[in-house]
Amino acid sequence: MKRSAIRLAVTWALLAGASGHLQAQGNLEIDTPAIASLRASMQQRHQQIAGHYESGAIGLTRDGLVTVRDASQVPLPQRGRLSALVAAENRDREALYQEIARANGHPEWREQVQATFSQRWIDKARPGWWVQQADKGWAQR
Repeated sequence: MKRSAIRLAVTWALLAGASGHLQAQGNLEIDTPAIASLRASMQQRHQQIAGHYESGAIGLTRDGLVTVRDASQVPLPQRGRLSALVAAENRDREALYQEIARANGHPEWREQVQATFSQRWIDKARPGWWVQQADKGWAQR
């Protein structure tokens, strides 16, 4: 992935009460020690779960998380381990969204950060990976 593509600033329209919309510039690639730690943890874990994306056992949800989509793709003795990996991944993703919003000085942006990342994850999913659609159904990329 090109560094220039990763380093982008996204404009969010945030509600500002009854007065309308507030335009705010947010940096999704902001770096803090906490964010770097979360990204490193997620990157390391990805090596353990990538094959499960490929098999269809797990999929990307429309809300920026990961779920066990088809446990039958995983041998019974390994299902508990996969569930633990998915839970850890989701904890890190939720912490990442919150930390990026906080690092931008706007913790109230958490939902917008999560929505933006959700679309990024789906857009960057490899062919064959399962992604959740708006109607909550599943489709392969």
